Amino acid sequence: MHRLFVALRPPSEMRRGLLALRTGLPGARWQNEEQLHLTLRFIGEVDRPEAEDIAAALRAVDGPAPDVALNGVGAFDHRGTVNALWAGVVRNDALKQLHGRIERALARVGIAPDARAFHPHVTVARFGRHAPDVTPFLAAHAAFASDAARIDHMLLFESRLGREGAHYDAVARYPLS
Repeated sequence: MHRLFVALRPPSEMRRGLLALRTGLPGARWQNEEQLHLTLRFIGEVDRPEAEDIAAALRAVDGPAPDVALNGVGAFDHRGTVNALWAGVVRNDALKQLHGRIERALARVGIAPDARAFHPHVTVARFGRHAPDVTPFLAAHAAFASDAARIDHMLLFESRLGREGAHYDAVARYPLS
């Protein structure tokens, strides 16, 4: 089985800014430089023929390359327990349209629509069952932002889960106009 997702890789300057956030929270599993990405669509586990169909369908996705800028930080929780910290991504039409084109391409090969709302972000840390109070971190980094950068390609990643966390391999690259 292949665990897949479609994402944009922030440029190196943006990744350096994200890496600078990795401080002050005991128990945080900080994302390393290789793990930083903006998920456009999590697909999940598929078998090899499905993975090949997905890769082919994504080749038909085109459109304007989105300008991506980071703005603010936040946290996701599950049943009241924080499980991830993220840097927000400024929403824009090109990013929203790209997400829609990906959804339509995946639907053509039988992938059900994502039931979750598209919330563009870059995950910077994950937590186990006992997250510390993240309120001071969120307050200290509320003004976190980056300049906008055009990202001219999207990537299909395969995620492999291991003891040290997830490892992501880019298995296909798709240019955006």
